Amino acid sequence: MATSFRELPAPAQALLLLALAGAIILLGEYVPGLPMQAVRVDRENAEKNLASIQKDVQALQVYERQSGQLRADIEAMQKELETLKTIVPDEKQVDEFIKALSDSAHASSVSLRRLTAKPIEPKDYFYEVPFEVDVDGPYYQVMDFFSRLGHLSRIINVGDMEMGNPTEARHGNFMLRPGTTVVGTFTATTYFTGGPGGPAKPAAKPGAGRR
Repeated sequence: MATSFRELPAPAQALLLLALAGAIILLGEYVPGLPMQAVRVDRENAEKNLASIQKDVQALQVYERQSGQLRADIEAMQKELETLKTIVPDEKQVDEFIKALSDSAHASSVSLRRLTAKPIEPKDYFYEVPFEVDVDGPYYQVMDFFSRLGHLSRIINVGDMEMGNPTEARHGNFMLRPGTTVVGTFTATTYFTGGPGGPAKPAAKPGAGRR
């Protein structure tokens, strides 16, 4: 004879309710189209996305740890670039160059008699700016003058030097100072880059390369 749910003992009723709840949960989790199935799929996708984001965060943390060193390297390179610009500037800066020669001569107690600009010569990566210079004074002071030129921050090369006795050399319409033992003529050459574009290449002559 059939027995109703209410007539069953309390333990039996509890077991039936638990079994029914489990069946409902299983149906909601695994039967396609039910809301619980969609929630479960969304949760799995969210977990996958979270794992991918965590990997990206770990990779970015490596760069974050390196960012301090990278900033320090960039600052060091910027300082080095500024130093290089004082050695070989972007522009000619002829006034500064002449002042450097004049200050060095004054500090060495020698006379700077003449500065004659010569044609600027473009090279592959820079320009040469040569000046012909006349100088006179006591021998050791003149040597000190050249030494000072060698210690300037901007590169200055000295070449084509001719040194002579003041009694034999022609020194123009000026009076030599007492104690002068040498007079000299030399070429002082400095350099500049011409900015980001670099030196302008000289134009090819008409007919160049033809035979």
